[in-house]
Amino acid sequence: MTGQDWLEKDFYAVLGVPKDADAATIKKAYRKLARQLHPDQNPGDAAAEARFKDIGEAYAVLSDTEQRQQYDQLRAMAGGARFRAGAGGPGGGAGAPGFEDLFGGMFGAGANGPAGRTRYSTGGAGGAGFEDILGGLFGGGGGGFGARGPQPGVELTATTTLPFRTAAEGSTVSLSVEGRTVNARIPAGVRDGQKIRLRGKGRPGDPGAPDGDLVITVRVEPHPVFSLEGDNLRMTVPVAFDEAALGATIEVPTLDGSTVRVKVPAGTPSGRTLRVKGRGITTSRGTGDLLVTVQVVVPQKLSAAAREAVQAFGIATSGEDVRAGIMAEARR
Repeated sequence: MTGQDWLEKDFYAVLGVPKDADAATIKKAYRKLARQLHPDQNPGDAAAEARFKDIGEAYAVLSDTEQRQQYDQLRAMAGGARFRAGAGGPGGGAGAPGFEDLFGGMFGAGANGPAGRTRYSTGGAGGAGFEDILGGLFGGGGGGFGARGPQPGVELTATTTLPFRTAAEGSTVSLSVEGRTVNARIPAGVRDGQKIRLRGKGRPGDPGAPDGDLVITVRVEPHPVFSLEGDNLRMTVPVAFDEAALGATIEVPTLDGSTVRVKVPAGTPSGRTLRVKGRGITTSRGTGDLLVTVQVVVPQKLSAAAREAVQAFGIATSGEDVRAGIMAEARR
């Protein structure tokens, strides 16, 4: 990018942000436009591709504090207009102030003042162009205003959705990123909404500069039985009334398709969680547990014999007030 590009292009307008926008606002605007104009979303649309390049160019400047400061200074100094070679010079127009007048004023000699006509070459054999002058003022080289060596690549974002079992066990996924295929290793136990950063897999930088990163947001589809809690698997298992009251050993499923026997102690209430060691998710941190929450099932329909049995149970336990505790707590 040349110094003339900086003078001619309004990067704030390209991103649709005000000139006093903070870094977060600029980043948010860029990401929104990048999603809308991405070549993968607009195949064969040359206009969208050109706009995509424009917003990338604008973001590269405005996201860099030093470059943005230089850009603002240059635009303010030039009044947002293109520098011209001055009246009668190349690219100039009658009565239009050129960069000669600007620099003449800066260094004490007007373009047509009594000190004589001060000329600033636009480049050519043996002459320094205005980009070299601006580069000298702001620390850039002769290759263009603001040139500070190779520029690093831009960070890109992507999203992938995984089935619960795949997310729990870990997998390798292939993503299409700006026409490239990127293979990403998803670790076991990844959570819904978790972000994974791949160094150097974003937009390539200039030769000699590092490539940008790729940040992947992982979405995990819910499972009808299991949920993830750190490295632990959690599930709810129905238990019959007699099993909860008298105690029982029941079989529950595990994520790998096998079953495990769980002992339900006598008198287990609904909502109590039983722990099965080592039957959770295996990650780099270790292996979690299987957390089984008991849900006592109340039958919706009773046979005559079952109804008599429940009535007999009610009579046998009629001396107990199961709500006594909550009544006492409510009066505190």
